[in-house]
Amino acid sequence: MCGITGYIGHRDSVPVLLKGLRRLEYRGYDSAGIALLQDNKIAHLKKAGKVSDLQSLVDDSPIKGNCGIAHTRWATHGEPNDINAHPHLDQTGNIALVHNGIIENFETLKEVLIDKGVLFTSDTDTEVLVQLISLLYYEDETISFEDAVRAALQEVVGAYGIVTICADEPDTIIAARMGSPLVLGVGDNEYFLASDASPIVGHTRNVIYFEDGEMVKLTRENHVISNIFSKEVLTKTLSEIDLSIEEIEKGEFPHYMLKEIHDQKHSITNTMRGRLNLDDGTTHLGGIADCMPNLLSASRIYITACGTSWHAGLIGKHLIESYAQVPVHVEYASEFRYRNAIIDPNTVLIAISQSGETADTLAAVIKAKELGALTLGICNVVGSSIARETDAGIYTHAGPEIGVASTKAFTAQVTILTMLALKIGRKMGVTIDRGQNLISALNRVDDDVQ
Repeated sequence: MCGITGYIGHRDSVPVLLKGLRRLEYRGYDSAGIALLQDNKIAHLKKAGKVSDLQSLVDDSPIKGNCGIAHTRWATHGEPNDINAHPHLDQTGNIALVHNGIIENFETLKEVLIDKGVLFTSDTDTEVLVQLISLLYYEDETISFEDAVRAALQEVVGAYGIVTICADEPDTIIAARMGSPLVLGVGDNEYFLASDASPIVGHTRNVIYFEDGEMVKLTRENHVISNIFSKEVLTKTLSEIDLSIEEIEKGEFPHYMLKEIHDQKHSITNTMRGRLNLDDGTTHLGGIADCMPNLLSASRIYITACGTSWHAGLIGKHLIESYAQVPVHVEYASEFRYRNAIIDPNTVLIAISQSGETADTLAAVIKAKELGALTLGICNVVGSSIARETDAGIYTHAGPEIGVASTKAFTAQVTILTMLALKIGRKMGVTIDRGQNLISALNRVDDDVQ
């Protein structure tokens, strides 16, 4: 997981990009870099270490321009060092690219490029993509930079969120998404790109969330979104960010994890707000109301997730089996998506993800839907991929979680699973007294956490 950001507009891009990287540093912090168009040339700086190390490098070697891209890295291919840090440039030095994801067929593509005389300087899969774009762009004088990017992406197998610039077309940014999140912020004759909304919220609340297979061409005046493969121009509506600056700042705390530990009193309460019904000893979960008949008649329930969300799923299994008497299987999404699981129209799949963008979990959802299962999402980010892809779902309302080690997202997920288990259980014969006892205990949780 890495963080990418981009800017084109009327102001100096460097402060915008560096501030954005600091907001995205939870996504990766072993190296960082920046590239921008300065006097119609690519100027770039990158450094192993944290964003603060990049900031020091920028202070010592000032660069300036109103169109640029930046990246903070969590290494997958190639060790964390200056050379493997993003942005990566092509061999002409005229194209720069940042990438979040994994190019699975990069070795095959790299062999083809080497046979054509392309020289590589890093060990990353990302450099293969920028060199491929370059080869296509400069081999055909009639092709635009946008179409060169499009053609290169059609050769790629894997996941990516990319942002790229070219000195030959200096007032343009091209970005694309396939399996890795990407958000476009729309300002007044300026645009912001980022892996999530946190770098954007301080500049504009108007955003567009990209779907897989979409790309965008940005100039200062307008944006054109199209399908990577068909070239069909797409019209997408603006969404408004429901996020405050205070939620993504550390405030009085020395680091995000401590802040988010203390946030749990509020995040658990926010997750339960309006959803507890003491009189009837049950819960109100409007997001899944239409799916209750399917849940009640399910022959099996799968919970799939990764990391901390998987651990929340283990607790959810115990709760659902205890209250609803329905067999529940908890699966790592990275394994579930590839194995021959028993799935039919009487199957329910519950996908848990804080961000709603976990690639393996999203792939598991798509697989289950193709096989006829009902899919439900439990996630924290409105408008995220899993929230859009699942048939129905429940938001946790935990607020943004920036610390790498999960705290409030985990307890909010367990809270949702508790309410879900009770909701099903009451429909399946759990007594009102037992339901009221659990609701009363949930109402006391904020005091217990405090």
